[in-house]
Amino acid sequence: MDVRLWTFILVGLSFALYIGVAIWSRAGSTKDFYVAGTGVSPLANGMATAADWMSAASFISMAGLISFMGYDGSVYLMGWTGGYVLLAMLLAPYLRKFGAYTVPEFVGERYYSQVARVVAVACAIFVSFTYVSGQMRGVGIVFSRFLEVDVTWGVVIGMGIVFFYAVLGGMKGITYTQVAQYCVLIFAYMVPAFFLAVMLSGTFIPQLGFGGADPESGVFLLDKLDGLHRELGFTAYTNGTKSTIDVFFITAALMVGTAGLPHVIIRFYTVPRVRDARVSVGWALLFIAILYTTAPAVAVFARTNLLDTVAGQPYETMPEWFSKWEDTGLITFDDKDGDGNIRYVADPAENELTIDRDIMVLANPEISRLPNWVVGLVAAGGLAAALSTAAGLLLVISSAISHDLLKRALKPDISERGELVAARISAAFAVVVAGLLGINPPGFVAQVVAFAFGLAASSFFPVIILGTFTRTMNREGAVAGMLSGITFTAAYIIYFRFINPAADSPENWWFGISPEGIGTLGMVLNFAVALTVSKFTPAPPASVRELVDRIRVPGGNA
Repeated sequence: MDVRLWTFILVGLSFALYIGVAIWSRAGSTKDFYVAGTGVSPLANGMATAADWMSAASFISMAGLISFMGYDGSVYLMGWTGGYVLLAMLLAPYLRKFGAYTVPEFVGERYYSQVARVVAVACAIFVSFTYVSGQMRGVGIVFSRFLEVDVTWGVVIGMGIVFFYAVLGGMKGITYTQVAQYCVLIFAYMVPAFFLAVMLSGTFIPQLGFGGADPESGVFLLDKLDGLHRELGFTAYTNGTKSTIDVFFITAALMVGTAGLPHVIIRFYTVPRVRDARVSVGWALLFIAILYTTAPAVAVFARTNLLDTVAGQPYETMPEWFSKWEDTGLITFDDKDGDGNIRYVADPAENELTIDRDIMVLANPEISRLPNWVVGLVAAGGLAAALSTAAGLLLVISSAISHDLLKRALKPDISERGELVAARISAAFAVVVAGLLGINPPGFVAQVVAFAFGLAASSFFPVIILGTFTRTMNREGAVAGMLSGITFTAAYIIYFRFINPAADSPENWWFGISPEGIGTLGMVLNFAVALTVSKFTPAPPASVRELVDRIRVPGGNA
């Protein structure tokens, strides 16, 4: 069977599984819709959290980033993985003990303010829409290649699938669907990695193959890749080009952004006890590590195969996969010298080949001539990663509108049934907006996701930390901190990436900090403003100070 038929079969079977799970576990109450009835086991929640967090950026784009950036791409590995240590140690058990359904509800109750709640709702929606646009973009890329449709139609198809199980099942349906999606995505990621490790290094384990040697020549893979890069004018693969300060700020933004992402934090309300929240973080870190320790190896395999297969080769001899990706517009060849050979070099004036880095993981099995069923499996895995995170983000948007804005602020007397209907309508609206953003994304998948992490770092992380560990932080400080942090971060990103992209270079960045890392500075600004404002405004009421003491006391099943 050809690639397209295998893709139809495997994607179709996986979608049938997701929809079946959504119907089986559909939400019957607001508690089911928002927090899955707080009855999810730590193991299942850890698996669902891993799927929720390992988005299209992790599955599709991260290894692609590393394959192009080399050493510089390590910031994504360190930041996204290290964030879970912060999450486990600083946030998960305390937020679960607090018992709120959503992050804006925590902010509203802890800071005894409807204004703080509404600001948190606005931040959650802004962060989530930024993040989800990258996921829908990933869906469109997968469909455009393997189902041979336009990227726009690929996004529309993904919208329909997410609409069905997110709107019907809520958090309960999403949780158990994400368990299935984790199984699909990790199997789809590891199978081609096993194949490629054997082919390129003679070992079955990708993590060992990454540092292994070519069985035929005996040359270490990284040495071979460094040599290929130098021949083509690129920086050596194992050398970094980013400044130390930018590496630090990007890594920190991704770490604290992980700990502040609303769709991840809400997961710790779905388990029965405080202890279960901490245990589920441990399971999630284990499940995440399987993919994240494999990604550098996949990146090296993909880059080596690409350069061996494409660079300097006659265009007319390119295999079918090359022309299929050309049809999507994600690979373009411009024969500048007219010799018919593909000149792929670092110098933009002489380079004839443009490759979208988001396709590397998806194209890798085809480049390596793996069996067609492996190619179809990778497509199913990429869709599972994108759709699982998209669903979680859409639920954050839905609950922020229906629960925090409507129920808690605008219409407190609304019935549970009315709130559930509002939640589903909000989710449907969010799906449509997310689709439009996926059709016109603000960057490649991992870059967009890095922006979302920076926005989360600059808005939610400080108010959650200060709200948990300080008794004196008040509502005025929290509101001022959130607004200043997210406004500064968003303005910096928008200026350099949209208003004046010509100035988007290290010499023009503030202190040499890129837009991907500016969330760290936004977080520092948030902390500074929040602490300063709270010092000169009235202290929180005694009941709030007692609440802070209570949620930090060990023990209990709340």
